[in-house]
Amino acid sequence: MNPETTALLLIGFQNDYFAKDGVLYGVVEESNRVTGTLANTLALIEALAPTAVTMISTPILFTPDYRELKEPVGILATIKEVQAFKEGTDGAKTIEQLRAFGNRVIEVPGKRGLNAFSNTKLDSVLRERGVDTIILAGTVTSICIDSTGRSAFEKGYNVSVLSDCTSSRTTFEQEFFCDQIFPLYASVITSKSLLDSLLIT
Repeated sequence: MNPETTALLLIGFQNDYFAKDGVLYGVVEESNRVTGTLANTLALIEALAPTAVTMISTPILFTPDYRELKEPVGILATIKEVQAFKEGTDGAKTIEQLRAFGNRVIEVPGKRGLNAFSNTKLDSVLRERGVDTIILAGTVTSICIDSTGRSAFEKGYNVSVLSDCTSSRTTFEQEFFCDQIFPLYASVITSKSLLDSLLIT
């Protein structure tokens, strides 16, 4: 891979998922622990920081009355019910460990649903930087990672999913998507193999 045309997309690294008092922490806690999602991702960002790789965070955020969600179903209904990712709350904030990287990680706001390309300027930011390869990290594997990955593929990007930097609702679901779903449109790799392919040691 060419670092200058590669982007790491960081999805869902917010307190409601990754802080112990986050309202959705329990949903991905086991999978996070098994894959080492947070520790692996932070180590990867640290390794990529001195390189030309673009790193982008796409947090999901809703207004206090969730007016963006018209008769939500599934995970979006759950988010509204438990009041997750609500503007102005600690739960909606990007995790402190990610904020510590400052401007090295670009924040692209506007995500209101499952797909990080929807309602955001993500595609234009990537095109402006000449990115043709997208690497996905974050949560939830079966929802936002898959939705964003499929959209990226349909837009013509080369897509890879980091098996050790993503997490799902169960370990079975994580393994199933990495083994059976993602290979239909993407490469499934580890953070180490990514660094090896970028010739970073």
